[in-house]
Amino acid sequence: MTHSLRIRLILAIIAGMVLLLTVFSLTVYMLIRRALVNQFDEALLSTARILAASVEIDVNTIDLEDVQNMPEFNEPQHQTYYQIREQDGTVVAQSPFLGTENLPLLKTSLNNVVFKTLTRRDRPERAVGLKFLPRSEIGTENSSQPAATEKPPKTDKDKILSLTVARSTGDLYNQLGLLRWLLFTASVVVIALSVLIAAFIVQRGLRPLRSIAAEIAAIREDDLANRIGTASIPTEIMPIKNRLNDLLSRLEGAFNRERRFTADVAHELRNPLAGIRSTIEVNLTRTRDAAEYRSALSECLEIVENMQTMVNNLLLLARLDAKQISFQDEQVRPAEIVNSCWQPFAEKATKRKISFDNRIDHQITFETDRQYLSIILSNVLENAVEYADEGGQIRTSARRKQDSVQIEISNTGCQLTTEQTAQVFDCFWRGDSSRKDAGVHCGLGLALVDRIIKALGGSITAEVENTGTFKIHLNMPAK
Repeated sequence: MTHSLRIRLILAIIAGMVLLLTVFSLTVYMLIRRALVNQFDEALLSTARILAASVEIDVNTIDLEDVQNMPEFNEPQHQTYYQIREQDGTVVAQSPFLGTENLPLLKTSLNNVVFKTLTRRDRPERAVGLKFLPRSEIGTENSSQPAATEKPPKTDKDKILSLTVARSTGDLYNQLGLLRWLLFTASVVVIALSVLIAAFIVQRGLRPLRSIAAEIAAIREDDLANRIGTASIPTEIMPIKNRLNDLLSRLEGAFNRERRFTADVAHELRNPLAGIRSTIEVNLTRTRDAAEYRSALSECLEIVENMQTMVNNLLLLARLDAKQISFQDEQVRPAEIVNSCWQPFAEKATKRKISFDNRIDHQITFETDRQYLSIILSNVLENAVEYADEGGQIRTSARRKQDSVQIEISNTGCQLTTEQTAQVFDCFWRGDSSRKDAGVHCGLGLALVDRIIKALGGSITAEVENTGTFKIHLNMPAK
């Protein structure tokens, strides 16, 4: 299930919604709870201050007549409790609903109030504590000196009283509970709707992928010319479509090359096999002397050797493509190797009056595999001798750069176009489309050179100049 993109997108959307709703619900709940608690505390403090302002003290008595008539302290459903103490903790007045219970004495001062959450009789309550100076009637009466039997009047410090007012928070918590339930229910409903909406959106969003999959499924292995269309494909999926089309183009090219390769191999083998067969059939028509048989066998041997060379080159190409070739690097001088590789073609070049000019400096050296560098140079030189014009020229040169050695081999008399030059490294490609020399030149030399140089970490390019000079540029890494 986790491998389904659709399920993963839906789960990601739901997880995001749950996180957002959780944060939103907690934030709303905490803000409303704080507001309700503050409102409750303000009402409780207002009641306490009204109660404190209503207390009047005489010399020996406290007048609570106004307090006892306050509705807050006489409603059984919403009971509010109070308790007044002197400095020594003696209770001087309390709510009749308290009975024998005492409210906690909260530590406070004249300028401060203290709130506290209580639990009495298994019910939650909220209490506020403050200290106050009650009103006194002593200063308003015209009395004489007090009698000796009367108690001396109390000082202002002795008149400070502590007041604790408590009220049940059941209604407040009921409201908060209702708020929690509403937020939870709303969140569940929103999440359920989000699942449906997310499933619908993801379903529509993944429709282009299903369309691409259907188009890919319609492409047959024997017809790779079709491409994925661009209709209704979002911008985000466009790179995938482009890469798939590029892949199809490369596959089409590879399949076409494979078909051409098969046809070329069959064509290259058909002619020499036909030559061998015709030679044998001619010599079997009648009895011949030993010289004629020897001549026929020599012709067959030459054809077989050419076929064997082609097969060996094909095998080497296959091993290079499979990266089954190992190289042994050693210090080489390209000037010496060029001279050595030129020797097998010198006689043929002389017959065709082709001059050879090796301009490579003998001081240039670099590390590479000597054997495969010789194969590279031999194939390029053979190609130059074969296709240079009568009385033409072959020239080699080289220059050293920091991390590479560039070798250039050129020959005159090239009749290829620029478009044809780009194909010289393809297997079995030849400028002569009639292939009149099939079985002798099969078109594998430069293809083999291209594979070997790439395996050695270098590169090769070809160009033709307006003067008809064909140039091969070998870029070999210098170690």
